[in-house]
Amino acid sequence: MKVQLLQFNVTAGNVSANEHKITHLFETSVHSDTDVVVLPEMWNNGYALTELHQKADHQLSRTLPFLQQLATQYNVDIVAGSVSNHHEDALYNTALTVNHHGELIYDYNKIHLVPMLDEPHYLTAGNHVPHPFTLSNGTIASQIICYDLRFPELSRYPAAEGAQILFYVAQWPDVRLNHWRQLLQARAIENDVYVVAVNGCGSDGKTTYAGHSMVIDPNGEIIIEANEHETVHTVILDISKVDAQRDAIPVFKNMRPDVYRYAKK
Repeated sequence: MKVQLLQFNVTAGNVSANEHKITHLFETSVHSDTDVVVLPEMWNNGYALTELHQKADHQLSRTLPFLQQLATQYNVDIVAGSVSNHHEDALYNTALTVNHHGELIYDYNKIHLVPMLDEPHYLTAGNHVPHPFTLSNGTIASQIICYDLRFPELSRYPAAEGAQILFYVAQWPDVRLNHWRQLLQARAIENDVYVVAVNGCGSDGKTTYAGHSMVIDPNGEIIIEANEHETVHTVILDISKVDAQRDAIPVFKNMRPDVYRYAKK
């Protein structure tokens, strides 16, 4: 399974510029035999939070046709990061995936909003957990957004339901790069899955984003890791390694949900 990671500097508040950059990256970097292309979080407007009320998409009416055209033209599934998106009278950080037929096969509103970036002041938190979905080649995956990485509860459900890849899309700051790397490895190890993580890079004038998009195998080993600059990385995943890891370390067979507890608030 061939996956390409598009790491780039999102231009805050300028969806046209960001669409142009993505189109250019597809034209110059996406291979004819690629199965999946992955984009970073909030790629339409970035963290121009004070402008999102005017500039965010409306029920994916701009985002979805743009992605559908690329998916069908290049015959790839697109794990399309996330975008700022008005839906049901609220503003969300919405992740989505489109298959190579241009069909929307997954969408998810970010549950945990980042207080360090003032997200809760401008966005509404989602109320539905990430779930598994099936890519065009039959691989089962799920897609999770940035700060949600710090909450392992979210990855447990789709992985237990058969997800073989967890895609994480982010605008993760460089001051916490070490957290990014170690948390991604932890999610791979504890769930016996591939983790494919695409981050933004560069600066929007307030925050510098870490880059360092990476792919981690089900044993927690980093297969590839980008630097802090704009780049495209390509990786071949052997999905059979997921079953092999789950046979070797059968965490889901050994779970004890009957005895687990959460502390009361």
